[in-house]
Amino acid sequence: MTSDVEQPERVEPVLRVRMARRWAAVRAAGEAGMSTAEYAVGTVAACAFAAVLYRVVTGGSIVTGLTELIDSALATLS
Repeated sequence: MTSDVEQPERVEPVLRVRMARRWAAVRAAGEAGMSTAEYAVGTVAACAFAAVLYRVVTGGSIVTGLTELIDSALATLS
Protein backbone atom coordinates (compact mmCIF):
# COMPACT_ATOMS: atom_id res chain seq x y z
CA MET A 1 0.00 0.00 0.00
CA THR A 2 1.73 3.14 -1.19
CA SER A 3 0.59 6.72 -0.92
CA ASP A 4 1.88 10.18 -1.75
CA VAL A 5 2.15 11.07 1.94
CA GLU A 6 5.58 10.53 3.50
CA GLN A 7 5.82 7.97 6.24
CA PRO A 8 5.94 9.51 9.76
CA GLU A 9 9.33 7.96 10.55
CA ARG A 10 10.80 9.64 7.40
CA VAL A 11 9.41 13.13 8.04
CA GLU A 12 11.76 14.07 10.87
CA PRO A 13 15.05 13.32 9.05
CA VAL A 14 13.83 15.11 5.93
CA LEU A 15 12.85 18.17 7.98
CA ARG A 16 16.19 18.14 9.76
CA VAL A 17 18.04 18.16 6.45
CA ARG A 18 15.86 20.98 5.12
CA MET A 19 16.30 23.02 8.30
CA ALA A 20 20.06 22.45 8.29
CA ARG A 21 20.29 23.64 4.69
CA ARG A 22 18.11 26.67 5.39
CA TRP A 23 20.10 27.59 8.50
CA ALA A 24 23.37 27.29 6.56
CA ALA A 25 21.98 29.61 3.87
CA VAL A 26 20.87 32.17 6.48
CA ARG A 27 24.26 32.12 8.19
CA ALA A 28 26.11 32.47 4.88
CA ALA A 29 24.00 35.45 3.78
CA GLY A 30 24.95 37.70 6.68
CA GLU A 31 23.41 41.10 7.27
CA ALA A 32 23.01 43.25 4.21
CA GLY A 33 22.31 46.57 5.89
CA MET A 34 21.02 48.50 8.85
CA SER A 35 17.62 48.12 10.41
CA THR A 36 15.27 51.05 10.93
CA ALA A 37 16.44 51.57 14.52
CA GLU A 38 20.07 51.64 13.40
CA TYR A 39 19.22 54.20 10.71
CA ALA A 40 17.55 56.38 13.35
CA VAL A 41 20.53 56.22 15.71
CA GLY A 42 22.96 56.84 12.84
CA THR A 43 20.95 59.84 11.65
CA VAL A 44 20.81 61.38 15.12
CA ALA A 45 24.56 60.85 15.58
CA ALA A 46 25.32 62.41 12.19
CA CYS A 47 23.12 65.44 12.98
CA ALA A 48 24.77 65.88 16.37
CA PHE A 49 28.23 65.71 14.79
CA ALA A 50 27.20 68.23 12.12
CA ALA A 51 25.89 70.62 14.79
CA VAL A 52 29.12 70.41 16.80
CA LEU A 53 31.22 70.86 13.67
CA TYR A 54 29.14 73.88 12.63
CA ARG A 55 29.57 75.50 16.04
CA VAL A 56 33.32 74.92 15.95
CA VAL A 57 33.78 76.26 12.43
CA THR A 58 31.60 79.33 12.95
CA GLY A 59 33.16 80.10 16.34
CA GLY A 60 35.27 83.22 16.69
CA SER A 61 38.60 81.51 17.25
CA ILE A 62 38.41 79.46 14.04
CA VAL A 63 37.36 82.44 11.92
CA THR A 64 40.13 84.56 13.47
CA GLY A 65 42.71 81.83 12.95
CA LEU A 66 41.76 81.32 9.32
CA THR A 67 41.79 85.07 8.68
CA GLU A 68 45.26 85.40 10.19
CA LEU A 69 46.48 82.43 8.15
CA ILE A 70 45.17 83.91 4.89
CA ASP A 71 46.57 87.37 5.74
CA SER A 72 49.95 85.81 6.50
CA ALA A 73 49.95 83.85 3.23
CA LEU A 74 48.99 86.95 1.21
CA ALA A 75 51.63 89.04 2.99
CA THR A 76 54.28 86.45 2.08
CA LEU A 77 53.34 86.68 -1.60
CA SER A 78 53.53 90.51 -1.62
